[in-house]
Parts: sequence; structure tokens; C-alpha cells
Amino acid sequence: MAAQQLIVDVTANNLANINTNGFKRSQVDFQDLIYVKLKEANRQEADGVQAPTGLEIGNGVRPASTTRVATQGELQNTGRPLDVSIEGDGYFQVKMPGGESRYTRDGSLRINGQGQLVTSTGMLIEPAITLGTDARSISVGQDGTITVMTSGSDTPTTVGRLSLARFPNSAGLSAEGRNLYAATQASGEVETAYPGSGGTGMLQQGFLEKSNVQMVTELVNLITAQRAYEVNSRAIKAGDQMLSTANRLLGG
Repeated sequence: MAAQQLIVDVTANNLANINTNGFKRSQVDFQDLIYVKLKEANRQEADGVQAPTGLEIGNGVRPASTTRVATQGELQNTGRPLDVSIEGDGYFQVKMPGGESRYTRDGSLRINGQGQLVTSTGMLIEPAITLGTDARSISVGQDGTITVMTSGSDTPTTVGRLSLARFPNSAGLSAEGRNLYAATQASGEVETAYPGSGGTGMLQQGFLEKSNVQMVTELVNLITAQRAYEVNSRAIKAGDQMLSTANRLLGG
């Protein structure tokens, strides 16, 4: 019953983030517990006769891990020049106030008061790119090259180039909230490359990657977990009633 409750919790979190930019749904992986072996398989039943099967009773299930499913989310056309989606593998690099690096799939970018490229929460994008406070036209190429047109000039100027980070095991990243992930030993060493090279995807300006949560799939998981929870509850009640009946018979 506790295992089914965990499925409900994970499903609820997936559904809560169905509109979160770049969110990747999670699924729960389970393992069966150790078995009580009342009779061994291949035991000697009689002279020259061996049992083909044993008698084993399981002790239930336990959660082994939650796996982040890194499939591509739907790309939504916003028309906003600083909305940039990653079509393929890779993460935008974010510099935290303490100097450490974080990673995100959320391409909803902004310009701060100093003309620097930041996330929607104000964290600096790495490598640092300054667009200037007088940029009136911004273009982001599929390879990450950013050019701007400034007031008083009709010539586009290249101000920087976005790079992407990728990991040998992106499922091993630690979710930190605020659409950010942190590298861990399980994720492996970070590899950076320009979009379209080193196994990274291309960028699409004017688009945002939405969550890869599928409502129908999550609702099916929710109903399945709910029904399994109810059946497990009934099994426990039935076991208690059987034991009570046996105790009464023995006591009588």
C-alpha cells in the first residue's frame, strides 16, 4: 500500500508540472523483496524423483528509484525573441550567486538591468552574454549565435554564442527546483558544446519546450495505483479475518 501511495505522489507531481517549461516526468521503479523459501526447487521427493518447482512466499515490494524520462517535450510557438527551446539533447548552463553551475531546459530567457542574458528568475546564463540595454532586435541562430541590432545602427552585431551542456547519464542529475538541475557523480562529467555539435540539439528561437507529461498516461497511472491500493487493503483485511477465524477455532 505504501508503494502504491508513492506512485500517487509521483503522479501528482507530474500532473502539477504539466505546464512547467522543460519539465521531465518521473516514473517509479520497483523491486520485489526477499522471499521465504519453504521448499527448495529440485528437492528429493522420492527415489529418483525431484521436485520441478519450489515453494516461495514473497514479502512485498519496495521502491528502488525514480527515473526522469528525458523525452522531448512539445515545442510551443510564443513568438518572443528570447524564448529559446532545445530541440534534442542538452541543457542551458546557469551560474548561481555562489558561483556554482546549474542546468536547465527552460529557455524562457530575459535581459536584466545591466543588459545581461538571464533566466526568468534572474540567474546569469553561462557563458556570460551581454546584449546591451539598447538592443532593439535580437536574433538567436540554431547554432546559438546571438546577434542584435542597436538603436542608431542598422548593422547586426554578434554579441555572443550560447553553448549547451550534456551528461553521460542525464537521469542522474539532481533536481534542485526552480527548473534547475545539479550535476552529481551519477550524472557523470559535464560536456559542453555549441548547439548542433558534440551530441547536443539545435536551438529554436521563438519557441518554448513544454512539459513532456501526458495527461492521459498520468491519469491511467493514477487509477491503476488507486485500484491496486484498494485491492491491497482488502487483502490485508481478508488476511486478518482469516487469522481471527483460525484463532477462534483453536481457542474453542
